[in-house]
Amino acid sequence: MDLKIKRKSTRTVNTSNLLESYPHDLQMYKIPPVEDIRLQEFETLALERLTLLRCLATATTLKGLRIYSDEWKDFVINELRTQGLKYYANLCDMSGCGTNESDLLARRKDHIGHFILRLAYCRTEELRRWFISKELELFKMRFMTMSPKAVEEFFKINQLCYTSISDEEKNELMPYLRESTMHQKIDSLKFYKVKFYEVLDLVKARKVYIQSGYAYIPDKDFISVLSAQYRIHLKQSLAIACHHLGEIEQDERLVGLLKGLHQSYSGNDYSDTKVIIPIESLDSLSVKSFPLCMRQLHEQLRLSHHLKHGGRLQYGLFLKGIGVTLEDSLRFWRDEFTKIMELDKFEKQYAYNVRYNYGKEGSKRNYTAFNCLKIINNNVGPGDCHGCPYRHCDPSNLKNRLKGYGIENQALNDIVDMAKKGHYQIACSKYFDAAHNTDLGLGINHPNQYFEESQKLLNVSNKVEIKKETKIVKKEQTNTIEDMDFDEISEWS
Repeated sequence: MDLKIKRKSTRTVNTSNLLESYPHDLQMYKIPPVEDIRLQEFETLALERLTLLRCLATATTLKGLRIYSDEWKDFVINELRTQGLKYYANLCDMSGCGTNESDLLARRKDHIGHFILRLAYCRTEELRRWFISKELELFKMRFMTMSPKAVEEFFKINQLCYTSISDEEKNELMPYLRESTMHQKIDSLKFYKVKFYEVLDLVKARKVYIQSGYAYIPDKDFISVLSAQYRIHLKQSLAIACHHLGEIEQDERLVGLLKGLHQSYSGNDYSDTKVIIPIESLDSLSVKSFPLCMRQLHEQLRLSHHLKHGGRLQYGLFLKGIGVTLEDSLRFWRDEFTKIMELDKFEKQYAYNVRYNYGKEGSKRNYTAFNCLKIINNNVGPGDCHGCPYRHCDPSNLKNRLKGYGIENQALNDIVDMAKKGHYQIACSKYFDAAHNTDLGLGINHPNQYFEESQKLLNVSNKVEIKKETKIVKKEQTNTIEDMDFDEISEWS
């Protein structure tokens, strides 16, 4: 891939040649992009593609929907629209050969986003397996939505030389085809003769007739042939990308983005909340609407009147994200800490960093709350109580804590089982359902998302709107805490 990265550019995308480059919605991604692209667009397209693949994962892993079913497809498309990825939703729902400008620009984004993720997911065998799995699911879903005319055009564009068997041969094999084919009314189906190793998934499931090393497959199952080819192509392409990583990462602007992309958060950063949460309500809210990671921090703070550095960062930014003002936050931390220390010590060692989080000191950036991936991957040492309890707590301790919170045995066992299997965010979703006596099966990706969804369910009416003159920091000006200059916050320890 020869993407030239530009930090600033006023160039707009030229759509005059896009039809020649992208004649069809569905692509095999055999030719890499060769155009210039701005650094900001590079990152945006990478995150949007990652969001798309994560929607597929959520549909099967969290929602438990049968893959490729109508419910599965509808969930994915609706989730993409909710995430603001209408162009991906259209590509998944109306695959074809449209020629209007919006179709062509969508195909371009789809093409570039795929190749960027190749660079991010070629590093390890585990990342490659996940990427190939989700890209195959996406490819199959999009192929299955195409009209017969669009399928013929796809074959022609990609020079796929497969011809169906003659009517005479079909009639001769009809008794065997009926026994081996799951579809109804096979008289009207076309059958293709391919090498059996091209459709090993159908052979494994005994859904195809085999004779003399050839498999006879109906046109409705032809996606198995394409999927096998696509899988091989992706494996080879990822191996090539991994071989050339050293050259690509000579550009220091890309190293951090590509290495950390699989752990990046692509949802709402909750930096522009328009509500005010009074600190007097935190005790009740912690029981009703805090995720387990924040509830245990709140309880530890109330118990010991102190939190270690990691706990203060995690909890302090969460409070900021739900709508605790700077003034209330200072008062909240001051009231707790001064129960075990002098006021002068708090003002000298801790108050500065509360103001720092709110962008009032140091570099004056608008720091955002930790997302689930950041919390899960945090280092947690002895005596720390931050991090993700589903990952960092001993299963027996986790079970006792949940039992103390009144979680029923069946739900408790489900949560602990998910945590043991490493499905920490699914465990959090199950805790949400148990705590709210519901069965929403939310995909929890952020502690502040948990709080927001809980408040919606509880229909809380005591939130106060921020005044209109309050300044809301633009999203592109926000930073996550890992971007902090830690020399400036070293006192907060």
